[in-house]
Amino acid sequence: MTALRLPVGMPDGLTYPPVGIDALLSGAARRYRDRVALLDGDLSLTYAQLHDHALRVAHGLRRHGIRRGDAVALCQPNSAWFTVTYFGSLLAGAVVAPINPTLPPAAIRDQLDEVGATAAIVHASTAPLIEAAAAPTVGLVVAVPATAAAPAPGEPTSPTVPLDELLTFEPEPAQPISPDDLAHLSFTGGTTGRSKAVRVLHRNVVANALQMATWRSGTVPVVDDGAVHLEEVPGARTGFMSPLGQACAVTVAPLFHAMGLVTQNLNVIIGGTSVIMGRFDPARFLDLVEEHRATQLSGSPAFFHALLASPALAGREFTSVRSLTSGAAPIDTSTLEALRAPFPHAIVVESYGLTEATMGLCSGLLDAGDPTPVGSVGVPVFDTEIEIRDPSDPGAIVPTGEVGELYARGPQIADGYLGHPELTAAQFRDGWLLTGDLARRDERGNIYIVGRAKDMLIYKGYNVYPGQLEEILATHPSVAQSAVIGVPAGDAGEIPVAYVVPTTGTVPDADTAEQLLDHVAAQVAPYQKVREVHFTDALPTSAAGKILKTELRRNHRPAVSR
Repeated sequence: MTALRLPVGMPDGLTYPPVGIDALLSGAARRYRDRVALLDGDLSLTYAQLHDHALRVAHGLRRHGIRRGDAVALCQPNSAWFTVTYFGSLLAGAVVAPINPTLPPAAIRDQLDEVGATAAIVHASTAPLIEAAAAPTVGLVVAVPATAAAPAPGEPTSPTVPLDELLTFEPEPAQPISPDDLAHLSFTGGTTGRSKAVRVLHRNVVANALQMATWRSGTVPVVDDGAVHLEEVPGARTGFMSPLGQACAVTVAPLFHAMGLVTQNLNVIIGGTSVIMGRFDPARFLDLVEEHRATQLSGSPAFFHALLASPALAGREFTSVRSLTSGAAPIDTSTLEALRAPFPHAIVVESYGLTEATMGLCSGLLDAGDPTPVGSVGVPVFDTEIEIRDPSDPGAIVPTGEVGELYARGPQIADGYLGHPELTAAQFRDGWLLTGDLARRDERGNIYIVGRAKDMLIYKGYNVYPGQLEEILATHPSVAQSAVIGVPAGDAGEIPVAYVVPTTGTVPDADTAEQLLDHVAAQVAPYQKVREVHFTDALPTSAAGKILKTELRRNHRPAVSR
């Protein structure tokens, strides 16, 4: 058994308070009352104001008929109001269902139906999507005002309740929340043409937010009259960690995504300021980092590559930044080296997680004396067990250095999939989560993700699932059979490429390929689009009839693409 590696000076494990997410916000409002929590253009909210606004939204939602356990869909671009309505929904006793606002209406309808959403909170730019989705369960639509981070507003096409109306209600105490209450219905990509909603409980979010917050700040959680705050552990905070109440992050990760959703809780616990940015622009991002003296940045390798490629970086140093966290895909040595010049006082670490684990499972240490090897996602965070098992014999753990399937167990592991007991039973076994990722572990306990057992690919930091694209292709009359693989595409990661066996009578040509590209694009988010189409008489298969995608990858040549 590999020895446990944790931040220096920290205990072997944490004590997780039996509270809901409301205790994280109330604790921050008490401890950091006048500190700015959210900064979004001209809109600035202190922690006291964020708490007050969330309580008002909660009261307003209840007055409009939202009850405990109701699903409230948040279909909004990044803005301060996303965070306000997120906490407001939870404080009303509701369940938050984040919806990707770049999805087409049909896909949004599927997700609203999946969770049985009774309300949707939207921006003017996303209100038409909710109307077009026409989900019968949605009886209340709340429109948030435009801010600097959000796109230019459009005119709502159906009656809505303005958020300003909810904010006129007097703040009332939050609804009683149990740690075992459902907090999030977070969507992950599906392999059968439809996303699945992961049941994330309040205790999962509290645990994962505390795991990641204490890991990055050298602190431990304390409960005071039902509210949670952090206290520093003497000697545990390194120079790469921001003192409590002093951190600042420029937020670009989509808040509908597990990373953005949980990270906002992490920032609240440490009393950090979140400078919210909507559509990513490298020059504007760097200006915000400089203007607000940001201390921590996070993103995918493609995000860091975009920063390094920006002319706006030339000749500048951002001495306030203490840590850079990279996730979603391995980051290369040359990028790590290049980041040292503009961020001379920062440490770069990688992290790893997935929606079924609330967000995070592993992270590098913020300690120059114990650096994480390049290519590793670090070590398991507090109270998280990782086993690398033999895919052909799940009861056997592979030897150190060998590749197997990564299993994880810990307080952040979610409660399964909503409405899919058979999938839950297959993925969540005896307290362990089968991640579907292939990994290895070195002699010091560092974890390396080396592949995706389920053929998932990553495009610009987003997970893309070939099975979903294959199901959509199968609905086109020109397609008899298809297989989608990931093909390396530089900084973007991998692009989805389709190999298609045409139906009898179809004469495949460039026009047919364009039709298939359009057919898929109309039903998925932009980052999920198939980028190339290849026609073939037959797909390579094994003796058991399984498509050999390794062979497709080996023989791949560019074809009709966009």
